[in-house]
Amino acid sequence: MKKAISILGSTGSIGTQSLEVARSHEMQIYALAANRNVDALEQQAREFLPKKVCIFESEKYAELKQRLADLPVQVLCGMEGLCDIASDKNADILINSVVGMVGLLPTLTAISAGLDIALANKETLVAGGSLVMEQAAKKGVRIYPVDSEHSAIFQCLQGNRREQLHKIILTASGGPFFGKTRQELEHVTVADALNHPNWSMGNKITIDSATLMNKGLEFIEAKWLFDLTPEQIEIVVHRQSVVHSAVEYQDCSVIAQMGVPDMKIPIQYALLYPERLPCPTKHLSLTDYGTLTFEKPDMETFSCLKTAIAAITTGGTAPCIVNGANEVAVAAFLSGKIRFLDIGALAQKAMEMIPATKIETYEDVMRADTKAREFVRNTIA
Repeated sequence: MKKAISILGSTGSIGTQSLEVARSHEMQIYALAANRNVDALEQQAREFLPKKVCIFESEKYAELKQRLADLPVQVLCGMEGLCDIASDKNADILINSVVGMVGLLPTLTAISAGLDIALANKETLVAGGSLVMEQAAKKGVRIYPVDSEHSAIFQCLQGNRREQLHKIILTASGGPFFGKTRQELEHVTVADALNHPNWSMGNKITIDSATLMNKGLEFIEAKWLFDLTPEQIEIVVHRQSVVHSAVEYQDCSVIAQMGVPDMKIPIQYALLYPERLPCPTKHLSLTDYGTLTFEKPDMETFSCLKTAIAAITTGGTAPCIVNGANEVAVAAFLSGKIRFLDIGALAQKAMEMIPATKIETYEDVMRADTKAREFVRNTIA
């Protein structure tokens, strides 16, 4: 069992569930970091008494420092604070659950320090997958997937030889708009898009699930995590979210990982690997579901998925460009500046208009990300 944990993104959905797992197994919390939620971060600091806390938005730093003045805790802020925590080897494992490109540098920092990572930040591998996996291999750092789909694949690979794998099957819930036509999606509201049928997630990830970009990003992550070609990854829509993903071996055997749709299961597996202990969630009853269904995704209606697959097939900075464009487009949709279908159109246009280049350094990734964001902002303006 890991003795001490640092969490980046501790007040978000993954972060709070990670703390629930830590609480149930009496794990030590070494450091916590949040974006701007001072109230929640203070409450967490008082319960878990970490050695370090970080608030990313610098204007909240003075308030947090004042609130925690009576505790023996070091208060940090900004990217410097995130990287300070990510490089501190007093923790046994770092949970990176921040949202967006802000997660890439802390991941690289943790790898450089030789700290194992429970990864829930999609952008780390989507934008900089080649860089991250190459450096992790050099440093001997283990990256444990926290996404339910990637955790499922990781679990299904245990006890089998990697060279015997034929393909993986990523399952997708289909989001709130499964079965809708493009015409029906013309006037989707933010509230409609945030109404996910199975999972409770942050706003950005929930919108990504509605557009199926989330599954496209997971497709890219899977390529890097499990050293696959795009042809070895199949996506199927599974509305019940009971089968979290599966693998097919060369002998045509398919092994799937199942469970109730609760992120505490993959979080705990990443933190306690290879141990399996009681988890603070419900047991799965297949008879409660009765029927499990599987269908092909509609990549024409949900163009984000098609664009993401095209990006990783192109390679280089193409996935980074799509990811950066999507982040800005989703923010614009949430603030009412664009329509739902514009998200996919902007991501596709950014990939078509911005040439993909080879990734050799962190700066290469950030340049591509900046170009994509500027392109979308200028297109919307």
